[in-house]
Amino acid sequence: MSAYHVPVMLKECLDGLNLKPDGVYVDVTFGGGGHSRAILEHLTTGKLYAFDQDADAKAESKLIDSKNFTFIEANFRSIKQYLRLFGVKKVDGILADLGISSHQIDTPERGFSTRFDAELDMRMNQTADITAKNIVNEYSVEQLHKILGMYGEIQNARTAAQAIYTARLNKSIDTINDLKNTLQKFTPRGKENKYFAQVFQALRIEVNQEMAVLEEFLQQTPEVLDINGRLVVMSYHSLEDRLVKNFIRSGKFGGEVEKDFFGNDLKPLEAVNRKAIEASEEERQQNPRARSAKLRIAERLK
Repeated sequence: MSAYHVPVMLKECLDGLNLKPDGVYVDVTFGGGGHSRAILEHLTTGKLYAFDQDADAKAESKLIDSKNFTFIEANFRSIKQYLRLFGVKKVDGILADLGISSHQIDTPERGFSTRFDAELDMRMNQTADITAKNIVNEYSVEQLHKILGMYGEIQNARTAAQAIYTARLNKSIDTINDLKNTLQKFTPRGKENKYFAQVFQALRIEVNQEMAVLEEFLQQTPEVLDINGRLVVMSYHSLEDRLVKNFIRSGKFGGEVEKDFFGNDLKPLEAVNRKAIEASEEERQQNPRARSAKLRIAERLK
């Protein structure tokens, strides 16, 4: 397995996809290719299409030499459009391992980790225009308050937003340490690491439009999946998991399931697992990233 990224709940993801040797599958978050490589091992005449917008992931994909494999350098918010370009109308399974890869976290200059000092970047697509530095230095207090509260779920979001705004009046906040120093006195005692992780999560979600991307992707999955096709989604924070759970439950992101004239549920997918699957204690010990992972599996029945 590549050291680039250790895939979380690999067996559970593969079981969830219900792989067939001649099936057509999509890994919408290729990353280091851990899940993709494992899927390919189960295919004979089947096909795997993998999406990623990260240049490092593209380089990693070139290490896979298989006629069954196609790498698509694109954001998975456009899954239907790109699959059509490759002549694919229906697939047997879609896997989405959301969030960031171990490689992205462990590469200091990408600016994803609180462990290193680097420029505030956080772009998954390194050609994108907006970085975390832009957000921290250009967003209004109201905008900062909103994303820190909504995406970071921190208690003192307004105070933190005001502190960032006040600090940048004197000097631009350009690096990870600049930001941490700005917020240091507002962090809860003994919970500094968790606090900064939540602040960074908020900025990363905003930089990469992660919630909008996830919504757009989920809405396309029923149309892309064949009958009995499986959707397997692994999320790492409650905001993502809630969206996935609601969509599987009702085909929408909020509200009740619609019913037809006869009282039958009008929803495109059916949950395979009633509750989210979590990593084993052993895996959680070996791979810290697995601790917050929640896996949901759904099937298109009609």
